[in-house]
Amino acid sequence: MKAILRIMHAGALRRPVGDCLEIFRRRFPGVRIDLSAAGSRECARRILTGEPFDVLLLADPAVFSEFLVPDHVGDHFVFTTDQIVIGCSRYGHPYRSGREIDGQNWMDVLAAEGVSTARSDEHLDPCGYRTLMVWQLAEDFYHRPGLAAELERHCRPIYAKSIDLVGPLLEGGLDYAFICASEARQFGLPYVVLPAMVNLGHPAHAGYYRRAAVTVTGRSLSDTTVVRGAPIKFAAGVSRRAEAPDLAEAFVDLLTGEEGQRVLEVKTAFCLLTFLLFRY
Repeated sequence: MKAILRIMHAGALRRPVGDCLEIFRRRFPGVRIDLSAAGSRECARRILTGEPFDVLLLADPAVFSEFLVPDHVGDHFVFTTDQIVIGCSRYGHPYRSGREIDGQNWMDVLAAEGVSTARSDEHLDPCGYRTLMVWQLAEDFYHRPGLAAELERHCRPIYAKSIDLVGPLLEGGLDYAFICASEARQFGLPYVVLPAMVNLGHPAHAGYYRRAAVTVTGRSLSDTTVVRGAPIKFAAGVSRRAEAPDLAEAFVDLLTGEEGQRVLEVKTAFCLLTFLLFRY
């Protein structure tokens, strides 16, 4: 019987995981791969309900600490970084609003009549609560009281995870969406880079990012917890109950090693601010 490696991952990692699996399959040709993708908080809740996994790749290391350590996962490793950007449709950028969008006027363009903007769900997906944090930081940075509430009124619909926003942007169903820079680059979308003080992408501004806070559902849907702003990091962990622990470790070693980092940096253009791996 073939060995099975079960990988659960954040939706934003779809392409880099696929690229790494091409390398992995050449090394372990007899292994069957079961892949499952969802928002990181949704992934964690599925594990709490008993869904089996061997490798878990999430868009926020804090989700490991909040949901899964120490019962389900031991050590977990930060392996790449990112930032929030405004992804633009080729069809809606910049013609529908009548203005060229940039890092200074974006909030006015998104509020223009007839412009469609979306984000992901803060209760399921880190990109969702990070988007709300970006709005809070922007309100302070641009000295515009009420900006976060204004953006919330104009930003509909809300999708389960940020990768779900890519299709509508590519097909013209949306004009703009708040996504990770890596997602825009993976799919060739034009995007607007936000100021470093706002985009959650720069460790030097970690103290400033902590001014932002979002309340989300916790371990159960009846609980809530407050998530504070922090530089964006992605993390990997192996299940304490992995049925194929050697294969799980081999995949994590590939992802966090030289070949995996090359995939993240070159093929899918993750924002690698450092090649250091941080163990939690």
